[in-house]
Amino acid sequence: MLTAIRGVYRDGSIHLTTLPRNVKDDTPVIVTFLALNHIDLQARGIDEVQAAGLRARLETFAEDWDSPEMDVYDNYDAAKAKL
Repeated sequence: MLTAIRGVYRDGSIHLTTLPRNVKDDTPVIVTFLALNHIDLQARGIDEVQAAGLRARLETFAEDWDSPEMDVYDNYDAAKAKL
């Protein structure tokens, strides 16, 4: 079984943002620390008004986009090239 759940590391503990379903207490886990990615929109010619417009138009995708299952697509091209 493989289940992905988001969380944050704080004060020596991992704090989950949601509780996993169908996972029993004392189930072993592997924790992978992820680097924060920051995109400089201004360097790409996108100002605050344009960014707000983009965010509003893409809001309907946010829940799916932010789901842990979508992380596999972060390096899709590199993974595909290895096949």
